[in-house]
Amino acid sequence: MAETEILDPYYEWETTQEIPTVAGLVIDDLDTVDLQPWDRIGGKAAFVNLGTKPSEKTSAFLCEIPGGESLKPMSMMCEQFVYVVSGRGATTVWNEGGEKQLIEWHEGSYIAIPVNARHQHFNGGSEPARFLAYHDMPTVMSVFRNERFIFENNFVFDDRFAREEGYFSGDGTLHSVPGKSFRVWKTNFVPDTRALQLHSWAERGAGGMNVMLEMADNRIHTHISQFPVGTYKKAHTDPRYRGADPGGGSLLLILEGVGFTLVWHPGDKEFKRLDWKQNSLVISPTGWYHQHFNAGASPARYLAMTSGGGNRNARANSFADVSEREGGGQVEYPDENPEVHRIFEAELTKNGAECRMAEHSPFCSSAHE
Repeated sequence: MAETEILDPYYEWETTQEIPTVAGLVIDDLDTVDLQPWDRIGGKAAFVNLGTKPSEKTSAFLCEIPGGESLKPMSMMCEQFVYVVSGRGATTVWNEGGEKQLIEWHEGSYIAIPVNARHQHFNGGSEPARFLAYHDMPTVMSVFRNERFIFENNFVFDDRFAREEGYFSGDGTLHSVPGKSFRVWKTNFVPDTRALQLHSWAERGAGGMNVMLEMADNRIHTHISQFPVGTYKKAHTDPRYRGADPGGGSLLLILEGVGFTLVWHPGDKEFKRLDWKQNSLVISPTGWYHQHFNAGASPARYLAMTSGGGNRNARANSFADVSEREGGGQVEYPDENPEVHRIFEAELTKNGAECRMAEHSPFCSSAHE
């Protein structure tokens, strides 16, 4: 008797929704993905399941609101982050029976929807507006295995969202993490991810900038990183999962710039190359090494979204920015495969750009001139 594939409860539920599913390792442009009507939200949508296999922790869906229209009011018993891919509009958020708070957004805005809060999205323009919703519904549905528990649950998390004035103002506070060089911006709404102030992240190398995001008291980790023209970041993996392949991984949504990412499973002799540009979405598979390269004429910036680690800033315990020489998961420039730098210089030459890695990499050709 042939074995029958057993689907995770969340992905089994996906098959009942009759909308497209996008898989693989990269989406070239989120604005061109085919979407189909999804009755649950009252608009067009597609599921986004990037990775070597579906994640047991997090997933995403891409939605579109027609010009001048709105989606259905809804709530979701899970953590949810919304990134506006294109268009402008507004979202109202409220607890059942309470007053609504209004969030006005545009391309590049980023919103943390509080767990199980009621919300509704409105398109304020004449053209369609698209957004990507990243969530941990697979985690919740794997425990409760019930669609109504997710979408028809009236429990109010007033310890997370009690309709505080200014909750979605975009204001925030900046703090540091002991033993780390990165900074954490605590907020619930980022009006423009492309304009948010970043800070030095020395461990990742080559003049990179970064800010970790702590939003809506969620455990899902997100951050924004940027790195200069003619440079690339150090290869890294989370050492807790090195060599494993549990599925899923970190989604990287390209905010600005042109470049590529190399990913490889430990022991692989060849890299998988994922080219990207603004509004591309790529995944760094869990347990794999990944490395990001700026091949364009302007700084490259991306928004990273990854499954939670059980605390408000999972990055604090990941050791993905600690050198492998010290037991972490980061490959220092002198220790990397020389082929990595050769691939990068070849791409720069093709684009007529200059490599600026001489002071960082011993394999840089300009370092030997």
